[in-house]
Amino acid sequence: MISKPKFKICKRLGPGVYDKCQTSKFSSSSGASGKAFGGRRPKALSEYGTQLIEKQKIRFSYGITERQLSNYVKKASHIKGAGTAEKFYEGLEARLDNVVYRMGLANSRRGSRQMVSHGHFIVNDKKVTIPSFEVKPGDIIKIREGSKTKKIFDDLVNRIKDYNPPVWLTFDAVKMEGKMLDKPKNIETFLDLNAVLEFYSR
Repeated sequence: MISKPKFKICKRLGPGVYDKCQTSKFSSSSGASGKAFGGRRPKALSEYGTQLIEKQKIRFSYGITERQLSNYVKKASHIKGAGTAEKFYEGLEARLDNVVYRMGLANSRRGSRQMVSHGHFIVNDKKVTIPSFEVKPGDIIKIREGSKTKKIFDDLVNRIKDYNPPVWLTFDAVKMEGKMLDKPKNIETFLDLNAVLEFYSR
């Protein structure tokens, strides 16, 4: 479990890591004119240093361990027929906790991870409590019957009425169920996947 203060992590890795850091308050606290905190300009990073930073961005963004990240890279590297970066991204985005987050059911991946762990979701009629569970195109994700009256799902229709999930996902707030329509498409410009792949290819 990652427990470092989110604000410090965002200062080091950028506001894209956590939703809570994507605010005007964070921007104004981060200094101006490209200067780092304390008025000092950040030193130029080496290629290796940049790769380390990008690796940390992915770890903290998705809330995964070093071992999990390494496993996603290995799996993507062994799949034939498509770009490794594309497969790498698909693996990260297909996690059940991320799918729940992308559907708009949680304000953060940490929140969605807790929701999954507490058994609030069913995938293809089976309860799943593993956040890293891989969702595949065609899979149906439902809010468990016994969880529909929980406070976390109160007024769900109104809460997500203006939210548009990625094109590869759909969610019906009235039925309280969604579906993965296709493989995840890269929408996260904040992350440099290739830099991470290069790090692990050393």
